[in-house]
Amino acid sequence: MIRGVKSEDAGAIVFIYNYYIKNSPATFEEIPLSARDMAARIRAVGENYPWIVWEENGEILGYAYMHRYHERAAYRYTAEDSVYVRAGCEGRGIGRALLEHLIGVARKMEIRVLLSIITVPNAASVGLHEKFGFTKVGQFPEVGYKFDQWLDVGYWELLLDAEEKRRVTETLTPSV
Repeated sequence: MIRGVKSEDAGAIVFIYNYYIKNSPATFEEIPLSARDMAARIRAVGENYPWIVWEENGEILGYAYMHRYHERAAYRYTAEDSVYVRAGCEGRGIGRALLEHLIGVARKMEIRVLLSIITVPNAASVGLHEKFGFTKVGQFPEVGYKFDQWLDVGYWELLLDAEEKRRVTETLTPSV
């Protein structure tokens, strides 16, 4: 079940995230966080943007949030998403459900552009975002260094207005 984050979720969320810090280039952080650090991040993001969790049988198996892309005023209609699923729970539709929920919230918030900034290669994250209509709009080579390797970062974009127009057009256009 998807629900809004609670302050007591910080420990479970940091458990999920620290796995990626220690074992994956998906995040460029290199030092594991404490539950207190994560709680502060949740509070900061949660003031203006959604932070949600996937809970199953009392356990947090994934989380996702949106935050402002950049602080300059002109970026106010652009947000960036982050989706993390607990190691071992991949492929169960948790990430898909979380991202779908975030996209719905973004529309209600009048977000026009939703971005996903993905370390590449990352077939799972790219595939997830492209299923929802995100398109790759750029790539920065070798901008990160982790695990003794240079890493590229790709940018995927979902134009929410364009997505809505496409969906309406597909609905009104008869299939041949």
